[in-house]
Amino acid sequence: MKNSRRSLLSTLLRSTAVLATALTLGTAFAQSGKPIRVLVGFPPGGGSDAIARLLSEKLKNELGVSVVVENRPGAGGQIAAQALKAAAPDGTTLFLSHDHTISILPQVVKNPGFDPVHDFVPVGGFATFVNAFAVSGGTPARSFNDYVGWVRTSGSGKGAVGVPAPASTPEFLVKLVGQKYQLDLVAAPYRGSAPMMADMLGNQIAAGVGSVPDFIENHKAGKVRVVAVLGNKRQGAMPDVPTFDELGLKGFDDLPYYGIYAPAGTPQKFVTDFSAALSRVVAIPEVRDQLTGMGLTVGYMTPEQLATRQAAYTEAWSRIIKTSGFVAQ
Repeated sequence: MKNSRRSLLSTLLRSTAVLATALTLGTAFAQSGKPIRVLVGFPPGGGSDAIARLLSEKLKNELGVSVVVENRPGAGGQIAAQALKAAAPDGTTLFLSHDHTISILPQVVKNPGFDPVHDFVPVGGFATFVNAFAVSGGTPARSFNDYVGWVRTSGSGKGAVGVPAPASTPEFLVKLVGQKYQLDLVAAPYRGSAPMMADMLGNQIAAGVGSVPDFIENHKAGKVRVVAVLGNKRQGAMPDVPTFDELGLKGFDDLPYYGIYAPAGTPQKFVTDFSAALSRVVAIPEVRDQLTGMGLTVGYMTPEQLATRQAAYTEAWSRIIKTSGFVAQ
């Protein structure tokens, strides 16, 4: 009997502690009476937008406050990043971004209007992913080698390849592919993956490079064909697609990442509490399955781990950018 009472008391104490933590967390975010804005640097309909809306819905339940996605498309996420820098550091504004805006853009734009190291605070990461090369349904290519042969025969070695943003990882990949296969490939920059995909679906452009989440649904539907992915490991969402490592294009082992950031000066309690909520959300089997289905490799990163990955990826691409001869514009 005593053991039963002891067990019951222990259970009640744990339940009370959990409830108290939840109430404290909810109160911390609800004090301002304002919803949390999650800025996204690309238009609705793209991979980043879909990911942000999935996470925001679940975070709302965790935090007990409204979490609203706000699209600020343009300049490869630069506009959204500048909006984050200008936002009050009061815990009501966050920025969901992948590697391009945080690690690449500050190296390829002379005056980006923000410094991610000094102007932002890492809140937490939740996934890595790879970029992919895809062809539109109007091309006869069924493989990457087919595409190379098609460009050589039908385009005299010339071709345009869509990329979601100028001076981005996809644009550098287009240059490297052109160099390796002796093709005159020109990167055609778009304002995000959604308009690029629209042109690919309309056969206005024969190929595009973007993240796996950008292509996954239309690839599964047979509307576009992903013919190669970066890295040295095939993707679980599309196991039949070879890697560029297999095809002989190496040097892309550092995986792009997704993370959430707050303005510099945001109270540490907010950063800690929101990061903890993010860790709980990405542990939900339904969320993990949906993100995996989008082509992501799901894994929570603490603020410190996100900062470390950001620094390593930035350094890796600094070497690639210098080797390419690209000059910041």
